[in-house]
Amino acid sequence: MRNLSVTTFIHILFSVAISILIATFLLFLSWDKDRHKIEEYKRYQLISITFLSKLQLNPGKEDLDALYKDLHVKPLSQKKSIEVKKQIETEGETVFTGGSSIGQVRVFRIEDEHYIYVQRMQHNLLLEDARPENYYFEIAIALGIFLIAVLLILYLAVLRKLYPLKKLHKQIQRFAQGDMQARITYLYDDEIGKIAKSFDDAIVHINALSTSKNLFMRNLMHELKTPITKGRIIVEMMEDEASKKILVRAFERMNELISELAEIERVTTQSFEPTFEYVMLDEVIRRSQELLMMAKDNVTVDVKNIALATDVKLLSLAIKNLLDNGIKYSKDKHVTLKTVGDCLEISSKGEKLQHPLSYYIEPFSQEEKRSSGFGLGLYIVHNILEKLGCKLEYKYTDGYNTFVIRAGNACRFG
Repeated sequence: MRNLSVTTFIHILFSVAISILIATFLLFLSWDKDRHKIEEYKRYQLISITFLSKLQLNPGKEDLDALYKDLHVKPLSQKKSIEVKKQIETEGETVFTGGSSIGQVRVFRIEDEHYIYVQRMQHNLLLEDARPENYYFEIAIALGIFLIAVLLILYLAVLRKLYPLKKLHKQIQRFAQGDMQARITYLYDDEIGKIAKSFDDAIVHINALSTSKNLFMRNLMHELKTPITKGRIIVEMMEDEASKKILVRAFERMNELISELAEIERVTTQSFEPTFEYVMLDEVIRRSQELLMMAKDNVTVDVKNIALATDVKLLSLAIKNLLDNGIKYSKDKHVTLKTVGDCLEISSKGEKLQHPLSYYIEPFSQEEKRSSGFGLGLYIVHNILEKLGCKLEYKYTDGYNTFVIRAGNACRFG
């Protein structure tokens, strides 16, 4: 029930309500039919007893007329009586038979009319049942149809009221999928309208923050590039090699930070989509090693040379960052890259990570005792692999840290 959609819940609720109403209505009709038969039997039983007892006293015409009026019956003319008797013989249905030693009473039904035939010695009467019509049955049917119609109207009205939620959901999905220009619109100022307005205000605010962040990042990177370049030029002119080496490394780290920030901005943008193409795995590994700019002796490669569909630049960058991390933080400055099934594993000898992987895929996260790096490597790797439909995993076995790229539908390594 918790995961049931509101629309489905309303469908079920009204279906149950209408089903209960129809079932109650049918039970009422059945009960009313039985009640009608019982009342009919009691009425004709009363007529039988009353008529036979009165006729035993040889009543006059006035007494009979009063009896007819009290019992809501009327005598038939001689002509009509003959016609009715013929009809009774051919199509009459007996609905009641009663009486005693002093006489007999039988009630016949022809279509919707009831006729009472009384026999006692010289009295031989054929009477028409003139009981006033009651409209309980018709009223019950009309009321049942009215209630069902009201429920159906309410059902359609609720669905129509909730229909804008589907439009609201689609607009929010468009924004979630990266359409930053999507706007949430709704005409009325009800609860749904207030939710729509709140979402629209949030989108405007998010867009403003995103624009401000992008402008700040671009200005920051632009402003840093110029002094770093000038600083490198000046450093190259220094004669003190020790100081020169320290300053060169400092400027290199600044350049690394700017490059990683630029890559983060590009990869984490919602509208960014990778460019998939078919490529051999060894080509991806080769590009990763070129980006690494370290001696090939630091990396042992044991992979199957297979074809895969992926974004070469992004996957190469992700593997490069994993290789770089492995070399930086390993005890022997060596890393092994190999394929295992549909996974690509990067292993290096070192101490086990102190925190779960989820800690390190956040930006600027690293072990407290590590001074090198900015804690952006795994964050970039995680975002790249998400874009490629892959998954990053971590395990520690026999003194080796192993980062696993588990392939998704986009690419497979096995």
